[in-house]
Amino acid sequence: MVKSDDGPIGIVAALVRSSFLVNAVYAESGREHGLTSQQGQLLCVLMARPYGMSELGATLRLAKSSLTGLVDRTERNGLVRREPDPQDTRAVRVSLTPRGSRLADEFYTETCRRIEELPNGLSRAERDTLADLLGRVVLENEVPAVFLEPGEGGAPGARGD
Repeated sequence: MVKSDDGPIGIVAALVRSSFLVNAVYAESGREHGLTSQQGQLLCVLMARPYGMSELGATLRLAKSSLTGLVDRTERNGLVRREPDPQDTRAVRVSLTPRGSRLADEFYTETCRRIEELPNGLSRAERDTLADLLGRVVLENEVPAVFLEPGEGGAPGARGD
């Protein structure tokens, strides 16, 4: 338990407050790039490869109607496109347009830079421990890969599938 001016911070408060901190960085970076937080998430997910709508909904944990609206708005902005699914003629896949790809790269790079700065007060060993512990929490709870570490499969320059 860590002490602060607010009193002791336990695991629940620390996790919730850290999620607010990361969400604020995400929202600020999104605003500067003309994106909502959800549009930023969508672009980051699509950096790795095109997704089918149902797979995209599961990854982003959005209801079908919410996902459809998100894709519609992002498509109107020229950042994503719907294309026929080669495996299922009834389905569509969502992919980045060239403009969307460029914006996703910029948004991703800037957001990574800002998030990387959040634990600047920690030593290298503390940062490694924090990453290990949070990584285990994420993996144990099967959180979808909506934002990958720079250099992983969805990172700029590492597209494919």
